[in-house]
Amino acid sequence: MLKRFSLYGFLKNQQYYDYFLILAFRQMGLSYFMIGMIIAFREIMVNIMEIPSGAIADLWGRRKSMIFSFAAYIISFAMFGLTGIAALEGKLAQHTLIPLLFSAMFFFAIGDAFRTGTHKAMIFTWLRIQGRTEERTKVYGYTRSWSKTGSAVSVILACFFVYLTSNFIYVFFFSIIPYIFNIINFIGYPKELDGQTEGKTSVLEVARHLKETLTYSMKQAGLRRLMLESMGFEGFFKASKDYLQPILKAAAVPLTAYLFSGIQFTDEQKSVVLIGPVFFVLFILSAVASRNAHRLVPGPGQEDSTARSLWGMSVVIFLMLLPAMYFGAHWVIIAGFVMLYVMQNLWRPVLISRFDAHSDEARGATVLSIESQAKSSSTMLIAPALGLVIDLVRDHGIGASEFWPVGIFGAVIALGFFLTARNKAQIDELPDRPE
Repeated sequence: MLKRFSLYGFLKNQQYYDYFLILAFRQMGLSYFMIGMIIAFREIMVNIMEIPSGAIADLWGRRKSMIFSFAAYIISFAMFGLTGIAALEGKLAQHTLIPLLFSAMFFFAIGDAFRTGTHKAMIFTWLRIQGRTEERTKVYGYTRSWSKTGSAVSVILACFFVYLTSNFIYVFFFSIIPYIFNIINFIGYPKELDGQTEGKTSVLEVARHLKETLTYSMKQAGLRRLMLESMGFEGFFKASKDYLQPILKAAAVPLTAYLFSGIQFTDEQKSVVLIGPVFFVLFILSAVASRNAHRLVPGPGQEDSTARSLWGMSVVIFLMLLPAMYFGAHWVIIAGFVMLYVMQNLWRPVLISRFDAHSDEARGATVLSIESQAKSSSTMLIAPALGLVIDLVRDHGIGASEFWPVGIFGAVIALGFFLTARNKAQIDELPDRPE
């Protein structure tokens, strides 16, 4: 099954649109604030559907939920592509374009809601069947490393598609193909990975399961803390990571002029000169980080102390980014974002292992869906606020680069969690798994 789990991650991360999402929206004429609003809308919709989707997966069947998720993604990609092309050809005014983009993001949110948490729960179910629960961080980190390897491959393909078409929008269409193959992959998953399904599932059963798991999650001090940490680290990372795209594009313009003087490139073609190599290196490093995240854990049950160290490292990175962004030191900014991506891939396996240690099998997908909802809640608040501040900074010409508010937001959040992290004595008092 490790091969199928790894194949899922490899195919899932053939997200050719992801490296050009903000650039595609900018190509359609959207402001950073409107981009932030669309991202916030996605997170709101994920938030609304997240917990019920986890309960449905636990009760109805996780394989069916994953197939439904990827069907929704495919619809979303088709809508983004068709809408964007129509806008570029002048067939759509802004007042028509915006609702269509929100509709496409709605289907994307359905895909996210029915995917996040569900596949992780399938991995942990398989580990329990195999009697290998002590390998949670190692196995999840291994499968995640294949996801990042998939990302490294996909960014090269995505840059090739953009260079070939001189258009950021066509990548949505190319993203459909690997997602169809992943649906075929899910069909081969064994039935026992569905979890403890109860046959026919009524709305009342889903609501009951949801209520019980919410109560369960809120009563456990360990789970409450983990939810907040996910909101701080994952929520902000998700809201800010795509600002690397315009930074790379800005840095690529003088580099392209220097390296390829006399050759005519479109702006879209210039962007791939840096986006391709930087994201490729970034994802290779992320794959290595995910596969080796378990090595940072000093011993069984010590993931909390590792998380505190990662918070401290995040503070340092954001404090480094702040002056670099203000003065427009593009290469320092790029290096800082690469380090943040690596940090996130050290962080995620440790965080997911901590969640599994504080929850039980019957509620696995639902608890992880609550975690994803918490992360989405944070992103939906941060994304438009951050976009608005960046627009204001750009309009008033404050700083050589308008993206320095990312450094302030990130440093404050990371410092807060680092200072409030549990010490070793408090960690040792917590049970491995709640009653």
